[in-house]
Amino acid sequence: MGYVEDLRKIVGTIPLILVGAVVIIIDEENRILLQKRMHHPVGRYGLPGGLMELGESTVETAQREVYEETGLKVRNLNLIDVFSGKENYIKAPNGDEFYVVVTAYWTKDFSGNLRINDSESMSLEFISINDLPDNIAKSHKAMITKYRTLLN
Repeated sequence: MGYVEDLRKIVGTIPLILVGAVVIIIDEENRILLQKRMHHPVGRYGLPGGLMELGESTVETAQREVYEETGLKVRNLNLIDVFSGKENYIKAPNGDEFYVVVTAYWTKDFSGNLRINDSESMSLEFISINDLPDNIAKSHKAMITKYRTLLN
C-alpha cells in the first residue's frame, strides 16, 4: 500500500490535496512519450507520472513513476511549471475526490527499454508533438501546451 491508499482508509473519499509529477520525455525524433491510461481518465492519453509518496521530492516522484510505468530512467529533468487550482479537481470513478498539484518536467535524457506496465497502461508510444491525439487528458494537454511555449 502507498501513502494515498493508507490515507484513504482513514479519511474516506473526501477531497484531499495531493502532489504529483509528470515528465514530457522527448526522443531523438522530437516526439513525446504518451501513455494510454488504464486508470483515471481511462483510455485517454497522458504523460507518464503519478502521485508522491512520503519523503519524496517531486523529481524523485517523477523518476520513480516514469520507471514504474515505462521502464525508462529519466535524468536532467527541466521544470516546465507547477499546475494547481480548481482545474485540477478530480473525482475518481470510486468516488475519491482530490485536487492535485502537479510539477511538470521535460527531458531528452533517458535510458532503458520501453515496456508497458499492464496495471498502469494500455499502450506507450512516442508521438509527434504536432500530431497529438484528441483524447489527451485535459490537464496534460495544458502541460504540453506550456512546454511548447518554452520552445519559442
